[in-house]
Amino acid sequence: MTSIPNQRVAEVFAGYPPHIRKKLLVLRTLIFNVAASTEGVGEIEETLKWGEPAYLTSTSKSGTTVRLAWKASAPTRFAMHFHCQTTLVETFRTQFAGVLDFDGDRSIVFEQDDELPIEALSACVAAALTYHSSTNSVR
Repeated sequence: MTSIPNQRVAEVFAGYPPHIRKKLLVLRTLIFNVAASTEGVGEIEETLKWGEPAYLTSTSKSGTTVRLAWKASAPTRFAMHFHCQTTLVETFRTQFAGVLDFDGDRSIVFEQDDELPIEALSACVAAALTYHSSTNSVR
């Protein structure tokens, strides 16, 4: 498995079914890559929120938290969650209709066999990681 410095986060990933873990690790890598290539984001803190891997812009405070999730109660689905009091998912729903699937006002959801639309997801992650910055044009 990919090296995850936070032992508690690593344990959560290790507990996911292998086929879901693989997809969630792709999303994890995407978050770090987008953060590294997006001006003003800075270092990402990887931690757990509500028992799920969460990615925060703790140093720059430029964005809102992005979480990755899988639940045993819906074993073929996984998700990328955003803060429900932002306009992010509403905006994504408009920009990426037919490309991404959504749940309510906080999640992009996937089925285990879905191909991940990396370009669209990169734009979503960049918007989340810059949500609080004055240069964010996605609101």
